[in-house]
Amino acid sequence: MEDELKVGDSAPDFEIPGGSGKDRLSNYRGRIVVVYFYPKDFTPGCTTEACNFRDNFSDYKSKGIEVIGVSVDSEDSHKRFVDKYGLPFLLAPDGSKEISKKYNVLGLGTSKRVTFIINKQGKIAYVFPKVSPKEHAREVLDKIKELGLAA
Repeated sequence: MEDELKVGDSAPDFEIPGGSGKDRLSNYRGRIVVVYFYPKDFTPGCTTEACNFRDNFSDYKSKGIEVIGVSVDSEDSHKRFVDKYGLPFLLAPDGSKEISKKYNVLGLGTSKRVTFIINKQGKIAYVFPKVSPKEHAREVLDKIKELGLAA
């Protein structure tokens, strides 16, 4: 089994399909990026977590921080999830489970709930191996501030 990613490791690159064509994590170098993995669209905990990021998103944007959610759901499922809950950030579909494997967060058929803070150089600055969905977005912002990554 692969070693877990840790602070200081390069964040594995991946594609982010979206409305304006293909994007890549590496295109966000120079910015802080929060990549959060979650098990499944429309489930109670995952909806709570996504809406918590949505409700705190203006704080992320004002600090120039990008948020990308990743689950093994399809692009179509992500689109419906974004539309239903008004999510203002990117969701990357991982139907092939390749992204989850690269980040070593694949559980029993789905992604585990794990969050990575990636610094401006594309390195992992912090890992949340256990996540409580309800207050997680604020917890991540507090950690970014504590690490001195954003004003």
